[in-house]
Amino acid sequence: MKKLVAFSLVILASAGAQARDQINIVGSSTVYPFTTTVAEQFGRIGKFKTPKVESTGTGGGIKLFCNGVGPQHADAVNASRRMKKSEFDTCAKNGVSEILEIKIGYDGLTIAENKAGKLSGLSRKDVYLALAKTVPGPNGAMIPNPYKTWRDVNPTLPAVKIEVYGPPPTSGTRDSFHELYMEAGCELENKKACHAIREDGAYVEAGENDNLIAQKLISNVNALGVFGYSFLEENLNKLKGLKIEGVEPKFETISDSSFPASRPLFVYVKKAHIGAIPGLREFADEYVSVRALGEDGYLAERGLVSLDKAELAKSRQEVKVLKNFSPK
Repeated sequence: MKKLVAFSLVILASAGAQARDQINIVGSSTVYPFTTTVAEQFGRIGKFKTPKVESTGTGGGIKLFCNGVGPQHADAVNASRRMKKSEFDTCAKNGVSEILEIKIGYDGLTIAENKAGKLSGLSRKDVYLALAKTVPGPNGAMIPNPYKTWRDVNPTLPAVKIEVYGPPPTSGTRDSFHELYMEAGCELENKKACHAIREDGAYVEAGENDNLIAQKLISNVNALGVFGYSFLEENLNKLKGLKIEGVEPKFETISDSSFPASRPLFVYVKKAHIGAIPGLREFADEYVSVRALGEDGYLAERGLVSLDKAELAKSRQEVKVLKNFSPK
């Protein structure tokens, strides 16, 4: 650990800037409320300043995180998906060669509507056919998406206009949406071809702030929104989550992965900054503490679907030894 601290200080000094005394975290809007909660709890201890947390989206946050080492660069990044190998390689190219991955829990990527909405459930095929830029035509050839209502997609669904508010391309939630909904509902062999979203107004990019999507659903009874389970849970008095293939999004179904759109959440920490940015190691320790990530921890109260005991023990051990992340 002493070698890591010394190495970190040398790197930060070579960056030609004064080291910061406040942790800087960027990234996912889905993970943002959880990391903000940990930051507030950490700040209350009083030994270190409350970390600064910014919601930039997973993709944008990882770019900032990977830009380099030094006080002008972020110390950690929230991610609603695992870091890609291409992103890891960019990090390494810019000198960010050692990264700690912290798996913090699970989230359900939900599709929600106003309590008064007419849809109660969808299949992932329904979602794909409603939102894909091109869909299979009568002879099997791909054609521009002609569907205007949910009944056009599936005759068992109501004749409600297709209008879905969702995340932009920079968001990890968008990446998860591609994988968990679009690819799963698409029958093309080339799954990357399933990612293209229609651009005729049926899908509305609503920015990185999931709360804004929730607010739009509250004011629009016919619209649907795509966001993490914690935002749905915060608004259950006004919104409802659609069943996906008959499974309701709730803590239990996300935890046991029976909800089809369950996903893990992560925080990545720049190891070169540990020992150089005050409190960074201690912040990582707090994040994986039982009082934060335990079944009855304060993050479970905030809506995070907890790791099981074995997974939590693994996350805690990896933080303890500062295990290096290596993408698959």
